[in-house]
Amino acid sequence: MRVGIEDVLAGARAGVRRLQPPEVVAAVAAGALLVDTRTESQRREQGELPGALVIDRTVLEWRLDPACRWHIPEATSYDLQVVVVCGHGYSSSLAAASLRAVGLHRATDMVGGAAAWRAAGLPMSQGPADVRR
Repeated sequence: MRVGIEDVLAGARAGVRRLQPPEVVAAVAAGALLVDTRTESQRREQGELPGALVIDRTVLEWRLDPACRWHIPEATSYDLQVVVVCGHGYSSSLAAASLRAVGLHRATDMVGGAAAWRAAGLPMSQGPADVRR
């Protein structure tokens, strides 16, 4: 049986409460970690999200798994709420599912990605991004 990306995406989103941009603002204010997985060129064209940590998708799980020796200081617990953002809300759903698979059970993503953030009229950051390697 062939499984396409739409099926994989639906599976990644099944049973998960994805957040709208204003809900992301509230979640971050309550202590959630906002993680931007967009490329440098995407961020340059679209702008930076205020307060987001930029983590390349290729190292995301290693940086956020609290038990991994390469985790970032903010990855303190498997109970940490992580909100992943991409350009339009597709790859972030897959990334959040991968984080849940390594134990970060509260990982989710933002519906519509950075495009939805801008469409909601939320501010973009003018400062340099907080890039974690």
